[in-house]
Amino acid sequence: MLCGAVLFLLNAVACAAAQADSPALASARLSAEHMQEYSSLAVDWMQQYLRLDTTNPPGNEMRAAQFFKMILDAEGIENQVFEYAPGRADLWAVLPHRAAPTKRPIILLNHMDVVTSDPTHWTVPPFSGKVVNGSMYGRGAQDMKEEGLAQLVVMIMLKRERVALDRDVIFLAVADEEAAGTGTDWFIANQRARLRDAEFLINEGGENLLQNGQVRYVGVDVGEKSPLWLHITAHGRPGHGSRPIPDSAPNRLVRALNRLIQYQSPLRVLPVVDEFFKAMAPYEPPERARMFSDIRKAILDKSVQQQVTADESINFLLRDTITVTMLGGSQQTNVIPPEAWANVDVRLLPGADPKEFLETIRRVVNDPNVTVEPESAEFRVANSSPTDTALYSAIREVMRAYFGEVPVAPRITSGYTENQRYRPLGIHAYGYSPYAATEEEGSTEHGNDERVRVEEVRRAPRILYDVVTRVAAH
Repeated sequence: MLCGAVLFLLNAVACAAAQADSPALASARLSAEHMQEYSSLAVDWMQQYLRLDTTNPPGNEMRAAQFFKMILDAEGIENQVFEYAPGRADLWAVLPHRAAPTKRPIILLNHMDVVTSDPTHWTVPPFSGKVVNGSMYGRGAQDMKEEGLAQLVVMIMLKRERVALDRDVIFLAVADEEAAGTGTDWFIANQRARLRDAEFLINEGGENLLQNGQVRYVGVDVGEKSPLWLHITAHGRPGHGSRPIPDSAPNRLVRALNRLIQYQSPLRVLPVVDEFFKAMAPYEPPERARMFSDIRKAILDKSVQQQVTADESINFLLRDTITVTMLGGSQQTNVIPPEAWANVDVRLLPGADPKEFLETIRRVVNDPNVTVEPESAEFRVANSSPTDTALYSAIREVMRAYFGEVPVAPRITSGYTENQRYRPLGIHAYGYSPYAATEEEGSTEHGNDERVRVEEVRRAPRILYDVVTRVAAH
């Protein structure tokens, strides 16, 4: 079996050959010396960025904003920091168009905050940026400091290479994405003019799955499911734990949750999901390929329905999902509480009615002593972006130039992203990553030992540069 280093070398050679056959790639016109310089900057800056603790809460994104500003100022790129609350800040920068005709801008969006981490479960400290066996460790290495760093390097490349842009390129780093989204909300409410009626936006999301040293597929997120978080409360007679009460609040809650866990919402196929399955069909084993090629027909079969339900990788694409995530009751083992509660994470496909689904959940729970209420009165209706745009085409063409004839497929992501907030402004927003990652590496997002391979840090800015120049350069 070839070792990982050899596999990477063969992949690099294949990428170089593909680029040689694709003279339209802007990076092919850069000197080896320049590319080496940009790659080295990416590695250096990535380590510095990962060492900034922007755990949310509390965030302290001003640290990251000042880091970006220092670099942008040194490069002479127009930028401004907006501290909308103590320690919470957004950063905006722009490279204006220099060629005609003028097209609407493209936004490179990233968030600077990261989720919490427990150092006792990490191989190295989560804010060390330490390189171990060719991978750089740090909270945010997958979500999403790595992409924000690649976007920053692309801004530097565009400026230094004096690229003639026919649309403005806007770099926007926001705070608080991992919690309430106040950074994006504040910017849209108070600085919307700086978005300059943008046409396109690239944000976190997407997946370029690496298996056996080769990219298996490129997934571009064109839409997201909407969260409907529910709080379930069971009520019952309290008492002493030594004398069981059959209809106690905890018992009622357990029975209600069991009914909820057993329930499976109806399967339905959105057009973009159908497109994803068709794109992936040629790369699947024969039986699975038949299912993927006509998923609408396939899911009428009960055996296929069972396969879908058991397959975590596709189940969420075809139905509204329900996941129990939090439980609470008594503070003492020997006390039967008057109330017991659970929080449930519901994710709805675009087009689902949250009120109708809430009533469905209440019918499934089927207990007058158990209440089901939304955690928040606010619900953001899911939205999506089309695949017949210049940016989507640029992503498809560039990724195939690097990785060969791999499927480039649109996806609905299971998680929420801030693309939902920008599409209503008339912006085509996509979740796209220039990084390739194995399933194991991707699973470290929000987990322990979050990391990214150094070679990906070196290469990703080049790939993103090719995408941006293809859609924004004259």
